[in-house]
Amino acid sequence: MTKFVFVTGGVCSGLGKGITASSIALLLKAKGYKVFMQKFDPYMNVDPGTMSPIQHGEVFVTADGCETDLDLGHYERFIDEELNYTSNITNGKIYSSVIEKERKGDFLGSTIQIVPHISNEIKNRIYEAGTTSNADIVITEIGGTVGDIESSVMMESLRQIRLEKGRKNTLFVHTTLVPYLYGSNELKTKPTQNSIIELRRLGIQPDIIVTRAPLDLGEAVRKKIALFGSIPEENIIEAKDVSNIYQIPLNFHKQNIEEIILKQFGLQVTTSNLKYWEDLLETVENLKGEVEIALVGKYIELEDAYLSVKEALKAAGYPYKTKVKINWVDSELLEKETTDLKEIFQNSSGILVPGGFGSRGIEGKILACQYARENKIPYLGICLGMQIAVIEFTRHVCGLEDASSTEFNEVCPNPVIDLMADQKAVIHKGGTLRLGNYACKLTKGTLAYKDYNQDIIYERHRHRYEFNNKYRELLESKGMVFSGINPDNNLVEIIELPDHPHFIASQFHPEFKSRPIKAHPLFLSFIKAAIEYPKK
Repeated sequence: MTKFVFVTGGVCSGLGKGITASSIALLLKAKGYKVFMQKFDPYMNVDPGTMSPIQHGEVFVTADGCETDLDLGHYERFIDEELNYTSNITNGKIYSSVIEKERKGDFLGSTIQIVPHISNEIKNRIYEAGTTSNADIVITEIGGTVGDIESSVMMESLRQIRLEKGRKNTLFVHTTLVPYLYGSNELKTKPTQNSIIELRRLGIQPDIIVTRAPLDLGEAVRKKIALFGSIPEENIIEAKDVSNIYQIPLNFHKQNIEEIILKQFGLQVTTSNLKYWEDLLETVENLKGEVEIALVGKYIELEDAYLSVKEALKAAGYPYKTKVKINWVDSELLEKETTDLKEIFQNSSGILVPGGFGSRGIEGKILACQYARENKIPYLGICLGMQIAVIEFTRHVCGLEDASSTEFNEVCPNPVIDLMADQKAVIHKGGTLRLGNYACKLTKGTLAYKDYNQDIIYERHRHRYEFNNKYRELLESKGMVFSGINPDNNLVEIIELPDHPHFIASQFHPEFKSRPIKAHPLFLSFIKAAIEYPKK
């Protein structure tokens, strides 16, 4: 029978529920168990696909094309497993599904209510994850904070699951804040006590309490939390602030969190295989060199909007024992006449233009791409960053100064980037992009083929506009190489410039498949070129 671990949060958001859930999953996997992860978000959006990155951070995309919360990126990076549509559930999805069933008459005339109809739908999604993944243990994170009105029905569903499956098949991990008051110079447990009381009001008794604090709790504080939380003292797991999130799984391991879970489930406690993670931590904490990469975006006021890109860059530096420092560049700033590009990029050994939507800041991104091309600075374009590279090249090398994308100008004379035919009839924006894994055939002898060293690759997409093949012959005649093509519909996936030290861009999002223990090939070669750039 599949076992279920539920991770909830109290006191406030931002305590690290996602990292806590990821660390638990990593440790259970290191014990030899098959794990799967889920995130329940209480907002009414069907998915994060139409939400602003400034409000909610990046939209992560799974291999099967599900647009998800950024926490799923943490999950995949920690456990190195591909997740799917069952991993990201929102109130919007739940309510939409129930209403659709009601409209079809599936409930045979019943009065539709929060309990049991909404709560049953939530339970079904949790059970479905266990069935379809064939996992030994499913870890489900509940977004928001205990007591939020939006998540109340989710908590009710978890209460029912505990009743249905029993304590030997379910376990509750509650993360709370233990603040340090500098006036009295002491840690305070009252926020944690109140959070546990709130959880109990919903009918849930936590089995493990994870405390977020700036320093060690000490014996007296641990005893107090154990007393008021009605749990053994050893079931209090300290999540002390750390400078490196990769330290957290090992900190939890030292406190035997995975053994506590396995014993409650009645599962065998095997030897942990954590050598690979310890080696990663050793590498990360002993980086010797440093390289600066300019990330040119328009959502840089919130770095989480580019979370997977940031993590992919960092991971690509590890094999070279190099710390990657990011120069966050606002693309709108580059559009001002008073901006000196040379000053902005003077310490950067590589320029990266990531994905995005809309016309704001586009000309600044084009200027950054032009600067990288003309000054032979290593360039990596991702999704919109590839489209920017095509527009810039068409304008300044091919001489079509009015080249653009129909996303920015519907009546532009030379739309080198345009909607696919099947996208022109799309009315609804949510869930209608080109999403998930698509094949890409690589051309031998190119930089892309050198990076991947294989003929066919599969990468994740999230976009609506594509390179317009009508301009392919023109750009090829001027030196651009189309090194990656979708074999099914002839769409351009990768472009590069062979007369440049390192200039490559992809229509897909390679950052979604990067891992701290296995950096993505495009990021690896980009960082290698950036490290070598000052020497050249």
